[in-house]
Amino acid sequence: MNSNIIVVVLGEPNSTFSEVLLKYFKSKKFKKNKNKIILIGNRRLFEKQMIKLNYKFLINEITDIKKSSSKLINIINVDYKFKKIFTKITTSSNKYIENCFDLSLKLIKYHKLSKLVNGPVSKTHFLKKKYPGITEYIGSKTKSSNQIMLIYNKKLAVSPLTTHIPIKNVAKYIKKKKIINAVIKINHFYKSKIGKIPKIAILGLNPHCETINKVSEEKKEIIPAIKYFKKKNINVDGPFSADTFFLKKNIKKYDAVIGMYHDQVLTPVKTLFGFNAINITIGLPFIKVTPDHGPNQIMIGKNKSDPSSIFCAFNLLNIIK
Repeated sequence: MNSNIIVVVLGEPNSTFSEVLLKYFKSKKFKKNKNKIILIGNRRLFEKQMIKLNYKFLINEITDIKKSSSKLINIINVDYKFKKIFTKITTSSNKYIENCFDLSLKLIKYHKLSKLVNGPVSKTHFLKKKYPGITEYIGSKTKSSNQIMLIYNKKLAVSPLTTHIPIKNVAKYIKKKKIINAVIKINHFYKSKIGKIPKIAILGLNPHCETINKVSEEKKEIIPAIKYFKKKNINVDGPFSADTFFLKKNIKKYDAVIGMYHDQVLTPVKTLFGFNAINITIGLPFIKVTPDHGPNQIMIGKNKSDPSSIFCAFNLLNIIK
């Protein structure tokens, strides 16, 4: 695998993603960057957004990744007709975004690349409820299954066992096999990409890991999964009650936490780290990273967005194997 190139899909054109990228390109971090960063998107729009936001960089448009440079902002142009530099998000950008993803995945497959960053998209307009999130969209495109969402900060990462599904449906998706799959993939990611043997905590589903029902998900699915790993030499503990787990004295003992549903783990990790975290998709033929923010249309064009997440993304991709 070619690990010194990072492909960046610009995503929804009416978002703050171009802004946070430009803040990274202006930083000392970019000057020290060892990877070649190749943007996939419309050059003309990106340049106009750059001028609008008061930045000035030379753009290296390429058609061959061999002509990319780690010292320049490289871009492979994707056609897109637009009237305004920034406007409201509609379905008019859908085909453009799809073309950007398709081209990036072709490049990754043909050149055996291993790192992809994607800008945010609108779940309402682009995914249209066909996919719960971009994780599942890319999984479908690459014919991959059982992907794991890992919200990563070097101090603590969290993973929701179920992602963007209604709360009323969560319990039926809590399965021993699903928990085992998540632990194995997260453990492998840490060992193979970060060079660390992780300590993993697993949360319960019910308040205090208890229920008035005859059989709880903890006893039926979660505890048997944890017992499975006690025999496999993988460092897993739990189940822990989610209401007290994220106290400082607890989280400092672990590298990663698997929760049973989206907000159970994303709410505390965003409270702890703000935008200094990234969404990593594990289980694809490559590493996919998404900055942990949406299109943030309220702030487009204002040059006030927090770029911490994109810095976190490139920092990680510069060190992983």
